[in-house]
Amino acid sequence: MHITSVAVFCGSSSGHNPLLSRYARNLGKSFADNGIKLVYGGGKVGLMGVIADAVLENGGQAEGVIPRSLAQKEVAHLSLTRLHMTDTMHSRKEKMYELSDAFVIIPGGIGTLDELFEIYTWFQLGYHVKPIIIVNSEGFYDHLKAHLKNCVDEGFLSETTFNALNWVNDMDECLAKLLENN
Repeated sequence: MHITSVAVFCGSSSGHNPLLSRYARNLGKSFADNGIKLVYGGGKVGLMGVIADAVLENGGQAEGVIPRSLAQKEVAHLSLTRLHMTDTMHSRKEKMYELSDAFVIIPGGIGTLDELFEIYTWFQLGYHVKPIIIVNSEGFYDHLKAHLKNCVDEGFLSETTFNALNWVNDMDECLAKLLENN
């Protein structure tokens, strides 16, 4: 599968570790440099805004998808290549899915996890085979990985489904994983 557009699920805040913003910026620049279109939640704040700005500042394309009800709360990014407005959070995820060849998860909160788990569930149910990459920057997702492994150990998740997630440690590994599909 040739990857030309990637949905990135990430926080609408930047978190406490300033390295995470730097990593998001580097990933955005890498997307632009490699002709990969960013598809993301459409906000101009937090890690969402950081990655979108980096893509745009480096001549890339950034497409946002945001529910109308969140356009004010998450402060919709109005300088994007394209901004899609949806009616619900679910339709936001559906649109991001439609626009993307792969999914990358960088640090974020409950919304990021919601996006990850919906896409992951769709994979488990056989709705898609698009790559899902979790960027475990600074060990951010160590506990999630341990929890999912526990789900395997307790018989609630198959080893095959667990192994479908591509765990990488940094943005360089993430980009390499995406480009190996091209």
